[in-house]
Amino acid sequence: MSYSGNRRKKKFSAIAAVSALLAVAASGCGKKGPPLPPLVKVPVPPPDLVASRRGDIVDLQFTVPSANTDGTRPANVERVEVYALTLPPGAPAQPLSDAQITKFGTRIDAVDVKAPRDPDLTTDPDDPSDEVEAPAGSGLDQGAVARIEEALGDDAMEVVTLPPDPLAPKPKDTGTPVQGPLVGPGAEPPSRTYAVVGISTRGKKGPVSKRVVVPLGPPPPPPSAPRITYTEREISVTWPTAASTEAAATDAVLPSHPLEPPPPAIEYTVYDATDPQSLVKLTATPLKEPKYTDTRIAWGTKRCYTVRATVRAASATIESDAGPPDCTTLVDTFAPAAPSGFNTIASAGAINLIWEPNKESDLAGYIVLRGTPHEGAIDSIPLEPITPTPISETHFTDNVAGGISHVYAIVAVDRAGNQSAPSARQMETAR
Repeated sequence: MSYSGNRRKKKFSAIAAVSALLAVAASGCGKKGPPLPPLVKVPVPPPDLVASRRGDIVDLQFTVPSANTDGTRPANVERVEVYALTLPPGAPAQPLSDAQITKFGTRIDAVDVKAPRDPDLTTDPDDPSDEVEAPAGSGLDQGAVARIEEALGDDAMEVVTLPPDPLAPKPKDTGTPVQGPLVGPGAEPPSRTYAVVGISTRGKKGPVSKRVVVPLGPPPPPPSAPRITYTEREISVTWPTAASTEAAATDAVLPSHPLEPPPPAIEYTVYDATDPQSLVKLTATPLKEPKYTDTRIAWGTKRCYTVRATVRAASATIESDAGPPDCTTLVDTFAPAAPSGFNTIASAGAINLIWEPNKESDLAGYIVLRGTPHEGAIDSIPLEPITPTPISETHFTDNVAGGISHVYAIVAVDRAGNQSAPSARQMETAR
């Protein structure tokens, strides 16, 4: 019995020792390390950056960030900065890094944005946005479209020479000198690269947007003044093409084979020039053919149009200066269609007239014509109006003596006073 008791005591001692070791190990695992730095929220790259050049003006458009890089909302952003730098033709071979954009580029503008009061109070992408306070301030709303423009002055033409990237692979030495391309008189011009970046409320830069490149060569020449014609449903605007103008100017020149690459195709952008100080673009994308159709028919309204020649280069479009405008005032000289389905029904002491309604949107009504038959064809009988003003109904009752025949026709009239041709004639006799 004593042996068994000693054995039991040793077993309990071993269990206690193991428990003590586990407790020590557990206390070691729970030891706190140095505090981690707080997560800094920065906005996503501003999306949808596009550029278009009109003469010496570059228009930029982008969307204000509305989320952070971790997907939370609203974005920790108080402004968006716009950078630009001019590079020589063909450089750099690799896309510009974020650091190169902000270090060597020029900040040409900044757009204020409504910022969160507490940037740490955010919601996850799947959570409702009304759980946090909306951004406040005098800037643009997050998610709004921002537009700025830059005038291409002398400073924009200054080329930036980037230092070599130490991490870039060096070209292999083949022992043969590398010959550069043959450059003709129309050498490629320098280009200007644009990018935008969101700045947090703590002054931290988020990732830079995509880059857009705008060539700085001369824009295409503007087209001649357009020609305007119109119908009652649409306005047609046409203009001479650049190719036809050049062909007329070079008919006497001998054919040649230039060494330069062919120029980019000329397209066209049409603007409403009714207010010369504020042109309104009418074409969402450049037109390949020299014709534009405008369906904004409003009688008595003045319409003016101007056209810019457009080429697509790099990641932007380049428009010429505005060509000379042409204007016209829309005057309704278009008569309605002749009424159809005209029939007569005789009754005692009256003749009832019915016809199909016209479909013109500016219809004012109908005039009823009547004449008395005589010898000869029905179409030769003179008719006179018996309704002094146009009637809106498509029926009319003419109270006449019985036994006497009459010839009728209907004329449609629009609000401008234009009259249609008469309907088919009908002859009827009241009972």
